[in-house]
Amino acid sequence: MTFFALVPAAGGGTRMGSPMPKQYLPLAGRPLIRHALATLCSVPAIARVFLVLAPDDAEWDRHDWSDLPKLAALRCGGATRADSVANGLRATSDEVGADDWVLVHDAARACLTVAQVETLIREAGDDPVGGILAVPVADTLKRAAAAIVPRIGATVPREGLWQAQTPQMFRHGVLLEALEFAPSVTDEASAIEALGLSPKLVAADAANLKITWPADLALAEAIFRQRKASA
Repeated sequence: MTFFALVPAAGGGTRMGSPMPKQYLPLAGRPLIRHALATLCSVPAIARVFLVLAPDDAEWDRHDWSDLPKLAALRCGGATRADSVANGLRATSDEVGADDWVLVHDAARACLTVAQVETLIREAGDDPVGGILAVPVADTLKRAAAAIVPRIGATVPREGLWQAQTPQMFRHGVLLEALEFAPSVTDEASAIEALGLSPKLVAADAANLKITWPADLALAEAIFRQRKASA
């Protein structure tokens, strides 16, 4: 079997409040997106890393990516994450077989490690469905009541709940079928579930955070500093 990675990066990350697309904001001296791409390119089992960009992305060519020889940029991003992933799967169908594994990863999860990726491959690579990195929910969860001022409407039991992360790893053919069947999902596992399949949960850790808000950048910087000090 062959493993490939696909990173959708056609969005702008408007919640960061920056005119520059989030994936190019500086993090630890590099564009944010480079960290995840470099990690995926460093995994020996991954043959190729496909990056799905917006067709009009003008920032990509301002940076040097020549040190990531496994990387291939595809300018076929869509209006949503699901559109971008599906477009990327279609664009790679000549190179990637229907039964090959595709690891879809958020560009904004810059703190991903090689060990986390290899754990997912090891634990889900023999699974008939595939799997995702995830973390058991530790906090008490509250559901807001319908009101102008947010108020607690209910406490949601956290037992059995997991917070989905990425990469999410599925067979190329099945994933494309799933996204065409359920195009409005917010992650690949949801599309697979819509086909009646149950992906495997592979335990990760909270350091594989998704950088969404400005404060997340500072936290990611701290994670990188700690890792550098521990190396």
